[in-house]
Amino acid sequence: MKYRTYPKTDLKVSEVGFGLWTTATGWWGKMSDDEAVGLLHEAFDLGITLFDAADTYGNGRSEEQLAKAFAKRRSDVVYATKFGYDFYNHGSERKGQFEIPHDFSPKFVRYALEESLKRLQTDRIDLYQIHNAHLSEIQNDELWALLQAFRDEGKIRYAGVALGPAIGWLYEGIDAVKMRNTTSVQMIWNILEQFPGDAMIEAAREARANTGFQVRVPHSSGMLEGKYTVDTVFPEHDHRRHRPKSWLINGIAKVEQLRFLETPQRTLGQAAIQWLLHEPRVMTVLPNVYDREQLVEFARAPETPRLEPAELERIAALAEGNFGIEEPPMKFKGTMQREHASA
Repeated sequence: MKYRTYPKTDLKVSEVGFGLWTTATGWWGKMSDDEAVGLLHEAFDLGITLFDAADTYGNGRSEEQLAKAFAKRRSDVVYATKFGYDFYNHGSERKGQFEIPHDFSPKFVRYALEESLKRLQTDRIDLYQIHNAHLSEIQNDELWALLQAFRDEGKIRYAGVALGPAIGWLYEGIDAVKMRNTTSVQMIWNILEQFPGDAMIEAAREARANTGFQVRVPHSSGMLEGKYTVDTVFPEHDHRRHRPKSWLINGIAKVEQLRFLETPQRTLGQAAIQWLLHEPRVMTVLPNVYDREQLVEFARAPETPRLEPAELERIAALAEGNFGIEEPPMKFKGTMQREHASA
């Protein structure tokens, strides 16, 4: 494992992190708490130190899993969690990944912080993130002043934003960088879905911001692991089961053109992580981990050969032509309909 430090901070994280949406929500299959804790312990043994939860994952379950795994070795790990969804009053209304109401009032946000601290069995949160922020939250001076107050009180170390796929996206990320110079932005970015991550990285460069990025969905919902076939059937509770067949067929066609990234020293899944780590503003990559085999493969990605300039250029050329697929890639332009609260 290798490590990076967020710009202008003492927040050091592993290049590969662990997102607890796969262990706590049931959107990628069922996992018991004992199984989750075992996976978290193994992740730590492999060098992973950044663990990303959210108070709404499993209605508090992800934070409780972190406490069960690391309460006795708290100083050895970095806790990132998120706030904003009022599952206390609306948790029973959740259907799949559809959103429940947000509440960013000062009273609720402080309550949410105190409850997270209790579940995590800790006195501070290393990175506290606005969950699926909209422009209104990025522009809310009162909310950012409150986050600074939490820092002054020692209850959080740093604040950031975590962006949703269709909830708040391009302009939310750009404004978080330019208006707030926020420590961290979590976003979806991968070889197959380069927009709007490219634009947010460029905004940080232009603004000379101190922002570092966490990247989730680095394998485009598993597509870049290179194991899907046209006959792949996802389990009943897996969110990918509800995607159109065209997503699977077109994705496989694109992935076949990326097989040149596989070498005896590097799997396609590891190459997908290395593509992200080529960007120095990426602090950590958060692959979806469902089992031990995946965990080991992804955790070892930083040890594999970095991508060569020729490989990066070939990827860029393929992406420019949408990998030869006639259907144009989907582009989320700013705030769109509030569909998914996924991660």
